[in-house]
Amino acid sequence: MNVPAPRRIIAAVPAAPRRGHLRVGDVEAGPDAIEVTSRWVERGGVPWFPISGEIHYSRIPRERWSEILGHARAGGLTSVATYVLWQAHEPAPGDFRWDGSLDLRAFVELAAQHGLDVVVRMGPWAHGEARYGGFPDWLVDRGLDTRTNDPGYLELVQALYAQTVAQLAGLTHAEGGPIVAVQVDNELYDQPEHLARLREIAEGLGLRVPIWTATGWGGAQVPETLLPVYSAYSDGFWDDEQTEWPAFASFHFRYSSVRDDLSVGADLREALDGITVDHAPLKDDDAVPFVTCELGGGMHVAYHRRPLVAPRDIEALALAKVGSGSIWQGYYMYAGGTQRSGPHGSEQESHATGYPNDVPRVTYDFAAPIGEHGQIRPHHHQLRRQHLWLREDGHRIAAMATTVGGGSEDPEELRWAVRSDGHSGYLFVSTYQPAKHPLAAQRGVQLTVELDDGTVTVPTGPVDIPAGVSLVWPLRYPVTPRIVLRSATAQVITRVSDDHGQIHVLGAYDGIPVELVLDGRVDIRGSGVGEHRGDVTVVSLTTPAGPQCVIELPGVRILVLDPASADRLYLLDLAGRERLVLSDAPLYSLGGQLVVHPDERHRTVSLLPAPPSLDVDGADLSDPRDDGPWRTWTLDARHVGRTTLVSRFQPQASAVPDPVRGGPMDRLSAPTDFSGAAIVHVDVPADLLDGADRALLRMTWTGDVGRAYVGDVLISDHFWHGRVWDVDVTPWASEVAEHGVRFELLPWRRSTGVWVDPAVRDLSDGIHVTAVELVRVGRVRLVAPDGDEPHR
Repeated sequence: MNVPAPRRIIAAVPAAPRRGHLRVGDVEAGPDAIEVTSRWVERGGVPWFPISGEIHYSRIPRERWSEILGHARAGGLTSVATYVLWQAHEPAPGDFRWDGSLDLRAFVELAAQHGLDVVVRMGPWAHGEARYGGFPDWLVDRGLDTRTNDPGYLELVQALYAQTVAQLAGLTHAEGGPIVAVQVDNELYDQPEHLARLREIAEGLGLRVPIWTATGWGGAQVPETLLPVYSAYSDGFWDDEQTEWPAFASFHFRYSSVRDDLSVGADLREALDGITVDHAPLKDDDAVPFVTCELGGGMHVAYHRRPLVAPRDIEALALAKVGSGSIWQGYYMYAGGTQRSGPHGSEQESHATGYPNDVPRVTYDFAAPIGEHGQIRPHHHQLRRQHLWLREDGHRIAAMATTVGGGSEDPEELRWAVRSDGHSGYLFVSTYQPAKHPLAAQRGVQLTVELDDGTVTVPTGPVDIPAGVSLVWPLRYPVTPRIVLRSATAQVITRVSDDHGQIHVLGAYDGIPVELVLDGRVDIRGSGVGEHRGDVTVVSLTTPAGPQCVIELPGVRILVLDPASADRLYLLDLAGRERLVLSDAPLYSLGGQLVVHPDERHRTVSLLPAPPSLDVDGADLSDPRDDGPWRTWTLDARHVGRTTLVSRFQPQASAVPDPVRGGPMDRLSAPTDFSGAAIVHVDVPADLLDGADRALLRMTWTGDVGRAYVGDVLISDHFWHGRVWDVDVTPWASEVAEHGVRFELLPWRRSTGVWVDPAVRDLSDGIHVTAVELVRVGRVRLVAPDGDEPHR
């Protein structure tokens, strides 16, 4: 049989970055000084790879902030970004509010307690599907020439900024605080003088931060005083209902040196500002590093168009941006929230406010890694694998040059990229696109990467890469000063130390045999067998990838996890020591303790290195068992589990409103007449609500639009799109126990023309309720007693 020659890739040689040409970065140098070069951001003189996620403090109950921030940090984020919504903080002229869930200062301080930096997106215009883009109604009513240097507008902005800056006093990076960056305005494309003026106003009020940013996508004209930041979404609710998959989406699943996307927010530019930039060239500015702030962590839905973004879509898109040269991963949203209510009712954007799209009145879940009510989604775990890797090796990756190939839309073409420092690096290969437009499997893949001092061929023999895989393989990864992992068909995740030395963690890929190649002749023990071939040792596994698969090398061990175990892996602090954690339930670290949120009674937690014992609050705990290198405990959590309250029926609506269109682009409008809606009343026994940290009503259904009420209070709404509908009843537990929850549902009618994903499109007209469950989530604390010596 003829074996094809390996594809040869010449890795780009990193160029020295330009310095001192940008008006961003710390003015005064210090041990933690931040500098922005043309290729990366430095912190303390070392290349830095931040990972940010959007979390809106004003859309989350204050009592849930710590939980959400804890999960964000456990998910591998190094910073959070948040909008300052003008309408929330100044509901009437001169009446500024910074209390309760509007306490920006408290949110920033709490983020710092969780070890997170903060990026403040301080407007004055934000959008985020907020009414009038976040402008208060009273401002809109004045008819000023907003988002320009109109003196009347700037006077009001000055007052808002003064209040905001006062909230942030003492919390900036220069003052030893967590705020490392500020964004001014959002998605403003043709007013560079105004953007520059906004920074001047903030600085004139005393705000000093190392990094100032502005939206860079859409052909935006960004002044030299601001760093452009970019976006990438796998779908968009803002497209038309006739669009099967937005034209921009496939681009973001290919490796490319191009950063810009002209389509994000294009409907808003055209509808509100009359700006069309589709003719402008996409740009790649060599003067500034590739920073993202809006990688789609999920996707919102509009009435007319309801994308169903899969967790793997988000994982693959994020990794494609790393392969394309990103040096700062920023997600929108990372945690969902709830639209605020103000003087005019719900503060969501809508046709009534001149917005092209009608979005839900209440929910802003965004299908994010952390849901509107703290639900932990699969992509929280899948992204965490990438984030742990970037945390471990980001200082090297940020400085690596990028080489990309396979950039066409041909589904048969191999897509690849290399990031390299000239001697070592990473090889990216992808056969992934969303299910609606899949890519082909790749047969007999073998690639030779030419570095500046030799070549690396991976794998040693051709392998088949299944369809639907997005991978990154190391090239000359330094395991120890003496042991180099020349290549591996597994993902680098993280490392940790125990009393026996370092443990490096790799992750296997489904359908791809694990092969490790080490420079030189290396003695292999444990779960691997080594074959010496010339100047390398080729290692294959003798134990299937998983928690017990430990390859022993001189002075170091390599743990190779299967994909399911890798999704359960955390790196968290317990009792002042970083430990690997395998957990069946979401958890995070707070004050040296582990906080676990189980939704079923029996969940396991494994630790490495482990203390000999744990104390527990909120559950019963089994005696520990030694499980290979791990020590494992089983939790028997209280007040958790799922109870079916309603199942399998088809409620009937007595009348259905006719479809209507509205807004500046004449799109389908969300119905407002629920007088003929089907009514489903769900009683919730009081004893099921007692003791739970969070109680969710979860409706699995098909239909068009639903609303949930406690008494006369609208607490949730849902544009059906293929996912379950979660309603948090915790804040209304006593009322729900007494009166239940009333659902008002409108039926699906295919003839209306609403776009839903092909995966869920084949449904019959009407309303079909599969089940309404009560999901009770607990809160369990795990503590390592003082004085315990680590388990050996």
